[in-house]
Amino acid sequence: MYISFPLSFMAFLHFFFGLLLSSLGTDAAVFTLQNRCEKTIWPGIQPSGGRPVLMEGGLELRHQESISVTTPTGWSGRFWARSGCTFNANGEGTCETGDCGSGLYCRGAGGVPPASLAEFTLDSPLDFYDVSLVDGYNMPISISPYDDAGQCQSVVCDVNLNQNCPSDLQVKGNDDETVACKSGCTAYHTPEYCCTGQFQNPNTCKPTNYSQYFKSGCPQSYSYAFDDASSTFTCPEANYLISFC
Repeated sequence: MYISFPLSFMAFLHFFFGLLLSSLGTDAAVFTLQNRCEKTIWPGIQPSGGRPVLMEGGLELRHQESISVTTPTGWSGRFWARSGCTFNANGEGTCETGDCGSGLYCRGAGGVPPASLAEFTLDSPLDFYDVSLVDGYNMPISISPYDDAGQCQSVVCDVNLNQNCPSDLQVKGNDDETVACKSGCTAYHTPEYCCTGQFQNPNTCKPTNYSQYFKSGCPQSYSYAFDDASSTFTCPEANYLISFC
């Protein structure tokens, strides 16, 4: 049975549902997390303050496995991968790298450095994104926009920086293999390396031998706090593939 409504009533419905959708929010982007590593990894997700936690903040991804995560409008936060994790049936356990201190589900907690980060701020009004090695590195990580009409740039850090990591920055795993590489700041906590105190501006905080090691391997990544010019990317609207290894 077809019922015809007056135009004014249809306009009211459009207005009402518009308000309803506005109050519920709309989806901003889909993030696809892909494990290209030879071993299982455990991605972590940390929202910025006031933003919702996605996927309870943590999940497991086996070799060649992918999963998609939908974010609400205005979401911001970071993704990273944990390695060498052991969790029991209740999700309790720890990881060699990127551990968030609360088991499988980080629930808003961040990972312990060093960890390679993919960072995002959506709809401001553009999407801003970067790969950050400011706190160090644990595995290759790349961001590839898609559904973007080919106008947005990928950020690729696909080099194994653990292999030639300076000896004083190395983090050793259970088998004495280097599983992560600290930044100068993470290793020494000095104002010069952390861009704090008298070094808290771009005129006084300059690249160091340590940050240049990361920059030489991954030129598109953030290597220290004031590395904005070559390391921050924008996109008007897209979905994003985050690849580990």
